[in-house]
Amino acid sequence: MHAVDSRGRISLHPPADSPLAAQIATAPRGSLAALLDFTDVAATAVRDRVRARVTVSGWLTPQEPGRIDGRLRLDTARVTLRTAAGAAEVGLDEVALAEPDPLAVEEAAMLTHLADAHGELMAELAVRAGSRLPPGVLRTAPFALDRRGITLRCEYRRGHCDLRFPFPSEVRDPMEAGEQVRRLLTAPRCAHPHATEARSRAAN
Repeated sequence: MHAVDSRGRISLHPPADSPLAAQIATAPRGSLAALLDFTDVAATAVRDRVRARVTVSGWLTPQEPGRIDGRLRLDTARVTLRTAAGAAEVGLDEVALAEPDPLAVEEAAMLTHLADAHGELMAELAVRAGSRLPPGVLRTAPFALDRRGITLRCEYRRGHCDLRFPFPSEVRDPMEAGEQVRRLLTAPRCAHPHATEARSRAAN
């Protein structure tokens, strides 16, 4: 239904019977105000699986001027990112220059593999956070994985918190990510000074 090119530009490919093309053709300026919402959901079965929401607003126009074949282009005017830390406006230049994370395509499979086959290792990694991990954890699961690190979701009876473990260096592919996770598990606990509690809803 949609695609994003290397410059962060969004195009829509609605069904042939969609009324969008006709609405744009009869619009006063030949474009239609639009608001697109994207939701990033964790691949693993954890509480509160929504990791982020992105809202993109702008104007829909035909992909090629003068042609009405159902392919539409969004001329972006504003991008808003909402995470557990709050909402932030993202500059259009930042969107255009952003590079896809090399783990994005494989992340879901890697997270589910870690959760299904290596749950005890994820719990061990959480313990390495030391005093940064509040007591009373009932379950630990991988929550997010990108080129810069891995995030664990630690669940309690009445809430949860997220722990971020940065990699020593950015990874370029899934193989490197697997190796970096193994290094985190074998390194001394003092090697993780930046493991932080990113979000907490645990009740005392």
